[in-house]
Amino acid sequence: MSVSAPVLTAPMASEWVQQQRRRGAGVALANGCFDLLHVGHVRYLTSAAAEADVLVVGINGDASVASLKGPGRPLLPAMARAEMVAALRCVDMVTVFDDPTADRLIRKLRPDVQCKGTDYEHGVPEAPTVESIGGRVAIVGDAKRHSTGQLIDRLRASDP
Repeated sequence: MSVSAPVLTAPMASEWVQQQRRRGAGVALANGCFDLLHVGHVRYLTSAAAEADVLVVGINGDASVASLKGPGRPLLPAMARAEMVAALRCVDMVTVFDDPTADRLIRKLRPDVQCKGTDYEHGVPEAPTVESIGGRVAIVGDAKRHSTGQLIDRLRASDP
C-alpha cells in the first residue's frame, strides 16, 4: 500500500493542480533542493502545508542543485529526493524542475501562495512572479538553524 504523494512531470503537475482548483482547493507551492532531508525541511513543509488546502513541492533538478550548491552536489538524484519528500504526510504532490529559480514553475502552476523558508525573510527571488499571477508569498518554517551543508560538514569531520 502506497501512501506517498504522486511525483509528476511538469505537464502532469499542471493538470493535477487544475483538478484541485476545480474542486475548490487552494494551492501552496514550496520548493527546494532537499538534498539530505532534515528536520528543518520537515518543519518548512509542514508550515507550508498549513497555508492552503494542498501542498505542491518543486524539487530542483540535479543540474540546478549542482549550479546552486557547488561541487559534489546533489548527494542524491532528483527522483530519489522527490520520492523522499513525497513520502511526507503534509505533501500532496511533487514535481521536479530544472531552473535555478521556481519562476517558470510558478507561472505554469499558478499557486495561490509561494512558501519560502525563513532564510528568505529579506527577499524572495520569485516574489515578482508570484505577485504577477495574483498570488502571495509566505515565509514559513522555523528559524534557519539546519542546513544540508552543515550536516555534510559534520559527517566529513567525523570520517576517520
